[in-house]
Amino acid sequence: MLGRDFAWLWRAYTVSALGTWLAMDAFPLIAVLVLHAGPAQVSMISATSLTAAALIAVPLGPWIEFQHKRRLMIRADLVRFAVLVTVPVAYGFGALTYVHLLVVAVVVALADIVFRGASGAHLKALVPKRHLMEANGRFETVQWMSTAVGPPAGGALIGVLGPVVTVLLDAVSYVLSALGVRKIATPEAEPPERTGGGSRWAEIGEGWRVVAADRELRLLFANGVLTSALIMATAPLLTYLMLHDLGFSPLEYGLAFGVPCVGGIFGARVSGRLVRRYGRRKVMLVFGVGRAVWLVGLAFVGTGIGALLLVMAMEFGIITCMGVFNPVFATRRLELVDSAKVARMLTAWTVSSRTAIAVLTALWGVLAGFVGVRAAVAVAGVLLIGACAFLPWRREPAGVSAAEAEVRVPG
Repeated sequence: MLGRDFAWLWRAYTVSALGTWLAMDAFPLIAVLVLHAGPAQVSMISATSLTAAALIAVPLGPWIEFQHKRRLMIRADLVRFAVLVTVPVAYGFGALTYVHLLVVAVVVALADIVFRGASGAHLKALVPKRHLMEANGRFETVQWMSTAVGPPAGGALIGVLGPVVTVLLDAVSYVLSALGVRKIATPEAEPPERTGGGSRWAEIGEGWRVVAADRELRLLFANGVLTSALIMATAPLLTYLMLHDLGFSPLEYGLAFGVPCVGGIFGARVSGRLVRRYGRRKVMLVFGVGRAVWLVGLAFVGTGIGALLLVMAMEFGIITCMGVFNPVFATRRLELVDSAKVARMLTAWTVSSRTAIAVLTALWGVLAGFVGVRAAVAVAGVLLIGACAFLPWRREPAGVSAAEAEVRVPG
């Protein structure tokens, strides 16, 4: 139904997503096990890569918009391969350093932003509007499958074959992704042409202006950025709480966050059917709130098998709701933006989201130092519920329902 070309794009996404999740904890592990880095240095890898890549990417939105998207996707994949493969090579020669690891993390994060901006615009051009929901649902399914399988498998591979094996596999996954994108046969439409009279700064700010110009998009932007930043800011705190304060084993910790990913797979699979039955707006509101109400409960977990099962149940609730919400959200975001501005909007969105994640992660680390880990998680959980105020609660005028009607077409 989605066609041969989408199948190649889906395969490319699948292999790169699996590679990414296999190597999810590789850099912190390499920093600790190989470079003997301290906690602050380990945290800096993530925070610095997100912040630096986001700042460098700010002027890239217009450049991405006016390039052939498929070519950029392939180049972003090859750049990620080229820099990642230097890590096992340097390790093999005993020349790997902390600065090297930091530079690689920044370049990979920057190439990821470029790929996301280009791929979103490419997807909208490749897939008919009536099938965008199904396409995003398939990507979401892959995301949660990779999340469930990747980290445990990556940990096992590192245990058997050493700390850099998953980095090498991640690098190879990007080559396979580039080959998959290259197999797409449909001729790509010419990129939009620059209109005269606009300054370079005006072009850079266009992605944010697109968001600001549409009420629903503004709300989705505020909700999406706040939600992702608050959830990610608590991730290191929950790791510390469970492994240090509550005494869970690494296996129990992995099960607590790996098993519930089945809920994400299920949610992504039923998302389209729920939209066709109940309508896009109702699904976004119900599951948008649903993904926010669970985090505060994680601040109150205890010890023992009962606590482990409770954590798994709450994570299952969060992830299932995200599995339903995310494809609907991603589809609606593409529908609300003119095709000639999608790449700039997505780049601006990604830059904003990653900057917010980096800032809130640092702030919540400081907050936890003052009030304790549990209290910091609880504060994030309350604010996450508050972010639901930015969901599009107000009904849209009848004259703008064409996009919703297209999403509801069965298929």
